[in-house]
Amino acid sequence: MKSFSFPPISSNDSKLLILGTMPGTKSLELNQYYGHSQNNFWKFMFHIFNEDFSADYETRKNLLLKNNISLWDVLQYCDRVGSLDSNIKNEMANDFETFLKNHPNIKTILFNGQKAAAFFKKYVHLQKSYTLITLPSTSPANASKTYQSKLDEWKIINSL
Repeated sequence: MKSFSFPPISSNDSKLLILGTMPGTKSLELNQYYGHSQNNFWKFMFHIFNEDFSADYETRKNLLLKNNISLWDVLQYCDRVGSLDSNIKNEMANDFETFLKNHPNIKTILFNGQKAAAFFKKYVHLQKSYTLITLPSTSPANASKTYQSKLDEWKIINSL
């Protein structure tokens, strides 16, 4: 099944860009980044910024924007059955050259998981240098680390 990524959540003030690989089935169904209730991405963001958790998608997006964070996916589209990144085939990357030119304050790119970083390194060749940081996937499929250990790594956002 061909899947397409969402438009980025971004503003001209963004200093950080967080990249996932591609929206999963539940996210596509809800038309929301990290829509699966067991994905910890939004829980991490609210914790990191010391805000009360909200399930409201507009509140979630605004949390990122007010903290100068853009959110997007590495892939523009792919063929995939289910939500596992390991099932991705026939992928095409998003246009990062244009996106980053239009967001000149972004200096650091964070990857939500190893697969996002791997696809980025495979397909994206930027002229400008950025700090690239790979963080543990917030997906429920990533059971190799505890919730707390993943959250501790994601707290690097506070120092960027």
